[in-house]
Amino acid sequence: MLIAEASEKFDLSQDTLRYYERIGLIPRVNRNKSGIRDYTEEDCKWVEFIKCMRGVGLPVEVLIEYVALFQQGDETKEARKELLVEQREQLRTRMEDMKNVLLRLDDKINRYEQTIAAREKTLNRSLD
Repeated sequence: MLIAEASEKFDLSQDTLRYYERIGLIPRVNRNKSGIRDYTEEDCKWVEFIKCMRGVGLPVEVLIEYVALFQQGDETKEARKELLVEQREQLRTRMEDMKNVLLRLDDKINRYEQTIAAREKTLNRSLD
């Protein structure tokens, strides 16, 4: 799959895909005889994985480290697992924080709605 197709498939710009490869966020993509990137199914899995992880806020540096560990081979499986476990815990913490903020926003919005409704009720009474 050419970079234009991968770009469309993952809704990422071609520049972003090149950047991800250049900084080590995804492993090096093979080139065809003309030197044009030719994304394999495995390359696409990496792009999808990175897009997913970035979408929930995992740091670029952590993901670069993960890819580098992966490229070092099976002896890094434990380190990769530890890295992912740590990120999972940080994500859980952020999710809990976000849940608390959401509850606070809901409460604040409800109070505004009550105040606005009360004001409209008062206004409607004074018009009668």
